[in-house]
Amino acid sequence: MRHRKIDELMSRQVVSVHRDTSFKDIVRALSTNRVTAVPVVDDDNRVLGVVSEGDLLRKTTDRAAPAELPAVPGLEAWERAKSEGTRAEELMSAPAVCARPGWTFVEAARLMEVQGVKRLVVADDGDRLVGIVSRRDLLGIFLREDEDIRREIVQDVLAGILRLDPELLSVTVRDGRVELSGSLPFRGMIPALERMCATVDGVVSVSAHLMYEVDDTAPENTSS
Repeated sequence: MRHRKIDELMSRQVVSVHRDTSFKDIVRALSTNRVTAVPVVDDDNRVLGVVSEGDLLRKTTDRAAPAELPAVPGLEAWERAKSEGTRAEELMSAPAVCARPGWTFVEAARLMEVQGVKRLVVADDGDRLVGIVSRRDLLGIFLREDEDIRREIVQDVLAGILRLDPELLSVTVRDGRVELSGSLPFRGMIPALERMCATVDGVVSVSAHLMYEVDDTAPENTSS
Protein backbone atom coordinates (compact mmCIF):
# COMPACT_ATOMS: atom_id res chain seq x y z
CA MET A 1 0.00 0.00 0.00
CA ARG A 2 1.53 3.24 -1.15
CA HIS A 3 0.55 6.85 -0.53
CA ARG A 4 1.04 9.19 -3.47
CA LYS A 5 4.08 11.42 -3.15
CA ILE A 6 4.14 15.18 -3.44
CA ASP A 7 6.22 15.05 -6.62
CA GLU A 8 3.33 13.18 -8.26
CA LEU A 9 0.79 15.85 -7.30
CA MET A 10 2.64 19.16 -7.27
CA SER A 11 2.72 21.81 -9.98
CA ARG A 12 6.20 22.05 -11.47
CA GLN A 13 5.61 25.27 -13.38
CA VAL A 14 5.96 27.72 -10.51
CA VAL A 15 5.76 31.49 -10.74
CA SER A 16 8.48 32.90 -8.48
CA VAL A 17 10.10 36.27 -7.83
CA HIS A 18 13.57 37.32 -6.73
CA ARG A 19 14.45 39.02 -3.48
CA ASP A 20 14.75 42.41 -5.21
CA THR A 21 11.48 42.22 -7.18
CA SER A 22 9.48 45.39 -6.62
CA PHE A 23 6.07 45.62 -4.94
CA LYS A 24 4.36 46.55 -8.20
CA ASP A 25 6.01 43.72 -10.15
CA ILE A 26 4.89 41.23 -7.50
CA VAL A 27 1.31 42.46 -7.80
CA ARG A 28 1.63 42.16 -11.57
CA ALA A 29 2.93 38.57 -11.28
CA LEU A 30 0.02 37.57 -9.03
CA SER A 31 -2.55 39.17 -11.32
CA THR A 32 -1.10 37.93 -14.62
CA ASN A 33 -0.73 34.34 -13.45
CA ARG A 34 -3.90 34.27 -11.36
CA VAL A 35 -2.17 33.04 -8.22
CA THR A 36 -2.46 34.27 -4.65
CA ALA A 37 1.18 33.85 -3.57
CA VAL A 38 4.65 33.47 -5.05
CA PRO A 39 7.87 31.99 -3.63
CA VAL A 40 10.85 34.32 -3.26
CA VAL A 41 14.11 32.78 -4.42
CA ASP A 42 17.77 33.81 -4.55
CA ASP A 43 20.10 33.61 -7.56
CA ASP A 44 20.61 29.87 -6.95
CA ASN A 45 16.83 29.23 -6.87
CA ARG A 46 16.90 28.59 -3.12
CA VAL A 47 13.65 29.42 -1.37
CA LEU A 48 13.85 32.45 0.92
CA GLY A 49 10.18 33.03 1.70
CA VAL A 50 6.73 33.56 0.23
CA VAL A 51 4.87 36.74 -0.66
CA SER A 52 1.09 36.43 -0.57
CA GLU A 53 -1.77 38.79 -1.26
CA GLY A 54 -2.12 39.15 2.51
CA ASP A 55 1.48 40.32 2.82
CA LEU A 56 0.92 42.96 0.16
CA LEU A 57 -2.39 44.15 1.57
CA ARG A 58 -0.69 45.14 4.83
CA LYS A 59 0.50 48.23 3.00
CA THR A 60 -3.09 49.45 2.69
CA THR A 61 -3.99 48.77 6.34
CA ASP A 62 -1.39 51.24 7.60
CA ARG A 63 -2.71 54.14 5.60
CA ALA A 64 -4.90 56.81 7.09
CA ALA A 65 -8.60 56.06 6.68
CA PRO A 66 -11.24 58.69 5.91
CA ALA A 67 -12.71 60.23 9.03
CA GLU A 68 -16.09 58.63 8.44
CA LEU A 69 -14.63 55.11 8.56
CA PRO A 70 -13.82 53.27 11.80
CA ALA A 71 -10.15 53.29 12.71
CA VAL A 72 -8.06 50.30 11.73
CA PRO A 73 -6.35 48.62 14.71
CA GLY A 74 -2.64 49.43 14.91
CA LEU A 75 -0.14 47.10 13.32
CA GLU A 76 2.45 45.12 15.21
CA ALA A 77 6.05 46.21 14.67
CA TRP A 78 6.78 43.36 12.26
CA GLU A 79 3.60 44.10 10.33
CA ARG A 80 4.50 47.78 10.12
CA ALA A 81 7.94 46.86 8.76
CA LYS A 82 6.31 44.80 6.07
CA SER A 83 3.82 47.52 5.24
CA GLU A 84 6.72 49.87 4.57
CA GLY A 85 8.57 47.37 2.38
CA THR A 86 9.01 47.88 -1.34
CA ARG A 87 10.87 44.72 -2.36
CA ALA A 88 10.11 41.02 -2.09
CA GLU A 89 12.65 40.31 0.65
CA GLU A 90 11.07 43.06 2.80
CA LEU A 91 7.51 41.94 2.15
CA MET A 92 7.80 38.15 2.28
CA SER A 93 6.85 35.79 5.08
CA ALA A 94 9.93 33.83 6.07
CA PRO A 95 10.94 31.15 6.42
CA ALA A 96 8.62 29.59 3.87
CA VAL A 97 6.55 26.59 4.92
CA CYS A 98 8.08 23.92 2.69
CA ALA A 99 7.49 20.29 1.82
CA ARG A 100 9.90 17.79 0.29
CA PRO A 101 9.15 16.00 -3.00
CA GLY A 102 9.29 12.61 -1.28
CA TRP A 103 6.64 13.40 1.31
CA THR A 104 3.26 11.74 1.04
CA PHE A 105 0.11 13.76 0.44
CA VAL A 106 -0.93 12.88 4.00
CA GLU A 107 2.18 14.54 5.45
CA ALA A 108 1.61 17.62 3.29
CA ALA A 109 -2.05 17.87 4.32
CA ARG A 110 -1.11 17.65 8.00
CA LEU A 111 1.49 20.41 7.64
CA MET A 112 -1.02 22.64 5.84
CA GLU A 113 -3.49 22.12 8.66
CA VAL A 114 -0.96 22.79 11.42
CA GLN A 115 0.47 25.88 9.74
CA GLY A 116 -2.90 27.18 8.51
CA VAL A 117 -1.69 27.63 4.92
CA LYS A 118 -3.37 26.91 1.59
CA ARG A 119 -0.26 25.87 -0.27
CA LEU A 120 3.23 24.52 0.34
CA VAL A 121 6.40 25.39 -1.50
CA VAL A 122 8.20 22.19 -2.50
CA ALA A 123 11.98 22.32 -2.16
CA ASP A 124 14.72 19.73 -2.57
CA ASP A 125 17.34 18.85 0.04
CA GLY A 126 19.32 21.92 -0.99
CA ASP A 127 16.26 24.14 -0.41
CA ARG A 128 15.96 24.81 -4.16
CA LEU A 129 12.50 25.39 -5.55
CA VAL A 130 11.09 22.39 -7.45
CA GLY A 131 7.33 22.92 -7.28
CA ILE A 132 4.31 24.01 -5.31
CA VAL A 133 1.40 21.98 -3.98
CA SER A 134 -2.00 23.42 -3.09
CA ARG A 135 -5.06 22.15 -1.30
CA ARG A 136 -6.65 21.63 -4.71
CA ASP A 137 -3.73 19.43 -5.78
CA LEU A 138 -4.14 17.28 -2.69
CA LEU A 139 -7.89 16.98 -3.18
CA GLY A 140 -7.19 15.62 -6.65
CA ILE A 141 -6.34 12.30 -4.99
CA PHE A 142 -10.08 11.79 -4.52
CA LEU A 143 -10.54 11.76 -8.30
CA ARG A 144 -8.80 8.40 -8.40
CA GLU A 145 -10.69 5.73 -10.36
CA ASP A 146 -12.81 3.33 -8.30
CA GLU A 147 -11.25 0.30 -9.95
CA ASP A 148 -7.76 1.46 -9.00
CA ILE A 149 -8.89 1.84 -5.38
CA ARG A 150 -10.50 -1.59 -5.39
CA ARG A 151 -7.42 -3.22 -6.92
CA GLU A 152 -5.17 -1.72 -4.23
CA ILE A 153 -7.45 -2.91 -1.43
CA VAL A 154 -7.62 -6.43 -2.81
CA GLN A 155 -3.96 -6.81 -3.73
CA ASP A 156 -2.17 -4.73 -1.11
CA VAL A 157 -4.47 -4.83 1.92
CA LEU A 158 -6.22 -8.20 1.74
CA ALA A 159 -3.66 -10.38 -0.02
CA GLY A 160 -0.53 -8.39 0.86
CA ILE A 161 -0.77 -7.12 4.44
CA LEU A 162 -3.44 -9.37 5.96
CA ARG A 163 -2.53 -12.49 3.94
CA LEU A 164 -6.18 -13.23 3.30
CA ASP A 165 -7.77 -15.04 0.38
CA PRO A 166 -9.50 -12.21 -1.53
CA GLU A 167 -12.24 -14.66 -2.45
CA LEU A 168 -13.44 -14.54 1.18
CA LEU A 169 -14.56 -10.93 0.82
CA SER A 170 -16.51 -8.81 -1.58
CA VAL A 171 -15.03 -5.35 -2.16
CA THR A 172 -17.16 -2.77 -3.95
CA VAL A 173 -16.10 0.82 -4.60
CA ARG A 174 -18.48 3.50 -5.84
CA ASP A 175 -17.40 7.16 -6.00
CA GLY A 176 -14.64 6.40 -3.49
CA ARG A 177 -17.04 4.75 -1.02
CA VAL A 178 -15.83 1.28 -0.07
CA GLU A 179 -18.26 -1.48 0.91
CA LEU A 180 -16.92 -4.70 2.42
CA SER A 181 -18.88 -7.91 2.90
CA GLY A 182 -18.04 -11.54 3.57
CA SER A 183 -16.39 -13.42 6.42
CA LEU A 184 -13.11 -13.06 8.30
CA PRO A 185 -11.35 -15.64 10.49
CA PHE A 186 -11.42 -13.40 13.58
CA ARG A 187 -13.68 -10.60 14.79
CA GLY A 188 -10.69 -8.50 15.85
CA MET A 189 -9.62 -8.21 12.22
CA ILE A 190 -12.68 -6.15 11.29
CA PRO A 191 -11.62 -2.75 12.73
CA ALA A 192 -8.07 -3.29 11.47
CA LEU A 193 -9.34 -3.95 7.95
CA GLU A 194 -11.60 -0.89 8.08
CA ARG A 195 -8.68 1.34 9.16
CA MET A 196 -6.40 0.02 6.44
CA CYS A 197 -9.02 0.53 3.75
CA ALA A 198 -9.69 4.07 5.00
CA THR A 199 -6.02 4.99 4.52
CA VAL A 200 -5.94 3.96 0.85
CA ASP A 201 -5.55 7.02 -1.35
CA GLY A 202 -8.87 8.19 -2.76
CA VAL A 203 -11.13 6.43 -0.25
CA VAL A 204 -14.01 8.65 0.93
CA SER A 205 -15.65 6.25 3.39
CA VAL A 206 -15.68 2.59 4.43
CA SER A 207 -18.77 0.55 5.22
CA ALA A 208 -18.28 -3.01 6.50
CA HIS A 209 -20.88 -5.76 6.70
CA LEU A 210 -18.66 -8.59 7.84
CA MET A 211 -19.12 -11.87 9.64
CA TYR A 212 -16.43 -13.77 11.52
CA GLU A 213 -15.63 -17.35 12.51
CA VAL A 214 -14.07 -16.76 15.94
CA ASP A 215 -14.78 -13.94 18.39
CA ASP A 216 -11.29 -13.28 19.63
CA THR A 217 -12.41 -10.08 21.38
CA ALA A 218 -14.65 -11.79 23.94
CA PRO A 219 -13.19 -12.37 27.43
CA GLU A 220 -12.27 -15.96 28.08
CA ASN A 221 -14.59 -17.93 30.32
CA THR A 222 -13.00 -18.73 33.65
CA SER A 223 -14.17 -21.33 36.09
CA SER A 224 -14.17 -20.68 39.82
